Amino acid sequence: MPALARGPKPSKVPAPMAARKAKPEAAAIETEVTELGGSRVRIAATVPAAEVEARLQAAASGFAREMKVPGFRKGKVPPRLALQRIGREAVMEEALREGLPGWYERALIGSGTSPVGDPELDMPEPPAEGEALAFTIEVGVRPAAELGEYKGIEVGRAEPEVPAEAIDAEVERMRESLAALDPVERAAAEGDFLLIDYAGTIDGEPFEGGSATDFLLELGSETLIEGFNEQLAGSSAGTARTVAVTFPDDYGAEQLAGRDASFEVAVKEVREKRLPALDDDFAADNTDFDSLAALRDDIEARLSGQAEHRIEHQYHDAAIDAAVANATVDVPEEIVEARAVEIWEGFERSLRQRGMDPDAYLQIQGRDRDEAIADARGDAEAGLKREAVLAAVAAAEAIEVGEDELLEALAPPAGRKGKPEKLLKRIRSDGREPLLVEEIRMRKAAELIVTEAKPIPMDRAEAREKLWTPESGERAGTAAGELWTPGDD
Repeated sequence: MPALARGPKPSKVPAPMAARKAKPEAAAIETEVTELGGSRVRIAATVPAAEVEARLQAAASGFAREMKVPGFRKGKVPPRLALQRIGREAVMEEALREGLPGWYERALIGSGTSPVGDPELDMPEPPAEGEALAFTIEVGVRPAAELGEYKGIEVGRAEPEVPAEAIDAEVERMRESLAALDPVERAAAEGDFLLIDYAGTIDGEPFEGGSATDFLLELGSETLIEGFNEQLAGSSAGTARTVAVTFPDDYGAEQLAGRDASFEVAVKEVREKRLPALDDDFAADNTDFDSLAALRDDIEARLSGQAEHRIEHQYHDAAIDAAVANATVDVPEEIVEARAVEIWEGFERSLRQRGMDPDAYLQIQGRDRDEAIADARGDAEAGLKREAVLAAVAAAEAIEVGEDELLEALAPPAGRKGKPEKLLKRIRSDGREPLLVEEIRMRKAAELIVTEAKPIPMDRAEAREKLWTPESGERAGTAAGELWTPGDD
């Protein structure tokens, strides 16, 4: 095995799922952590000899099941015979290949560090018979934070407001969704709908996706390629037109990008949109309310609830950002870069799960992978600082996590089945309980900061903010540690 081989990072605690049969809890891996500076550590790990031997025997059994030896049925060859014939060194190589990912994951978790980026594994030599396995891991870790004020911070908090215009817009959205499309005998104008058939060609040849029948097109919309709609303005039912367009250079289908195309369009109908009258009958016929006034009251209450929920999130984030601004956190560039890569790789996995190729996505965006990672650096640095501060607050407040909190965190969503007790048992057998505990401790630290924060009106917060500039280092009339507006930095 090559020295300094990159190993996987410890995975996050799995979401609640159907519990599988628990396996015996593995013996602890001894670890010793050495600070290297620059938010990097070296972890010296030792796997007990008994566990190495068990993995060796499992690998030997795997070989034995596939061996053909005279006098033994297939699958019945003793593991010791596989060791003799293949050799201990070759079997140990397979045992290490199978065992190392789990061992250095357990070493990372057991060391109490919070890794950032890919760990580098160094294993000098495979262990001799009866010896423990020793290896080291070098990895970036979450930086430490020197806390400033994090209790009683003044934070601007908006009040939920629902302007009449917002209610009007929601009512109009409902009217639009209930509009009728009436055929008319006149030339089409912006806002009308055309029922059309079209067939496109490039250099006189049809192309895939270039034709449709009974397509409903709204004039003035951006449904089709730029220039297509405009060339149909003034058309009427029964007319035919030739529309010439050029596909954009960044068009999703590469074979069409930048190409000139011609479309033969047959207009079958012109339809005029007719909105329903806005009165009590509109509310009674289409909603659970008897009057338009009652419908508007319900819309106002719903929008107010949404605004309150949004404001609460903004206040929560602003309070934590204020605590971060009051702290001192040195984040090395290498750690920021590593976290930015993690962010982008997570997004790549998300794209693939949705059936989208990350390279195709980047092409549509007009960026390459390095640019995408560079764009993630701001979020990476901000996220690392938040994590560092929350971890420091959890330590300063000696926040602990009880059994009930562990089970509550693992409880399945409403309507889903699952037993958190079995899931917690499995997490413990896998050695991943520290990850769950740390996640809950950080969450409780965030709740403490937000609960202890003091909300003040936004106009007051904004007025005081104007008296401060980054160059001055502190806000006029404000005690050290007070930062109270969201998103001003």
